Amino acid sequence: MKNKTCFGCSGIGAYMPKFLVFSAYAVITVAAFSLSGCIREKTKKIVGFSQTENIGPWRIAETNSIKEEAAKRKKTYDFLMTDAQGQTSKQFADIEDLIARQVDVIFLAPREYEGLTPALEAARAAKIPVFLIDREAAGRPGEHFVSFLGSDFIAQGRRVGEWLAKATDGKASIVELTGTAGSSVAIDRAKGFRNAIAIYPNMKIIATQTADFSRAAAQRVMENIIQAKGSDITAVYAHNDEMALGAIQALKSAGMKPGKDVMVGSIDGQKAALEAIIRGELGVSVESNPRFGSLVFATMEEYFAGKKIPPRIILKDRLFDVTNAKDFIDEAY
Repeated sequence: MKNKTCFGCSGIGAYMPKFLVFSAYAVITVAAFSLSGCIREKTKKIVGFSQTENIGPWRIAETNSIKEEAAKRKKTYDFLMTDAQGQTSKQFADIEDLIARQVDVIFLAPREYEGLTPALEAARAAKIPVFLIDREAAGRPGEHFVSFLGSDFIAQGRRVGEWLAKATDGKASIVELTGTAGSSVAIDRAKGFRNAIAIYPNMKIIATQTADFSRAAAQRVMENIIQAKGSDITAVYAHNDEMALGAIQALKSAGMKPGKDVMVGSIDGQKAALEAIIRGELGVSVESNPRFGSLVFATMEEYFAGKKIPPRIILKDRLFDVTNAKDFIDEAY
């Protein structure tokens, strides 16, 4: 019985041979020493980035911008990135994982406006500052997150509406292709556009449907709307360039001429959109700058330096149409 191992009431070493007790003690001691040594040697802050997904030119450009900026600062920061793959539930879990990994700050591109509040609360409880990038989330700046960095989505939608009103002399039957349901960007771009066309009684939205910011989805959705509405359609407002490009393909497949039979306007300012403007197929694209890397790292560093951070940091966006698309094509993503 003396050599029998027992993990019962008398403790782990009650019946262990002395050399096993010593071995276990040595392993635990070494592990503890190694762990404490690792903690003592930590000299870099850990930056966590929760990306909503990493597909499409705009989102990829945003990811690359932040990764490139992190690489420039690799002597100062370690960088961890997660990809929610377009799922709010996964993004919630991703944020919890970043918290568990004891990051010092979280950059968050929220998939939806609602749904991430408990994750933000968890980050707040762990005293981890959060910076919202490109989309907003429910909560109060200075409490649930430090600041929102992004574009004025309402202004973007308004500018497309104003351009379309001028291009159509205030008369249009419009198909609206919306972005991710429940996202702040989709809500605000719809609001801004409606505000702009509200003063034109002959500008009407005759169909609204989500295509989730996807070119392929937009093409399918637009094909269905063309079957239902046909020649009634005289304009398309897409919440991003990818959906506009999908709609253009659907119009062409139906024998309709984008830019002539149907005016098309969108938001983002990606290279393929500027090329479509030059071809005469897309009328306008309001810029939504995806290059957040330098701005968000600089803002984070000001925060850690004790400087006061404004609750909203809004990027200035340009408008691209036939008058200037060629001038900016080389710098577009």
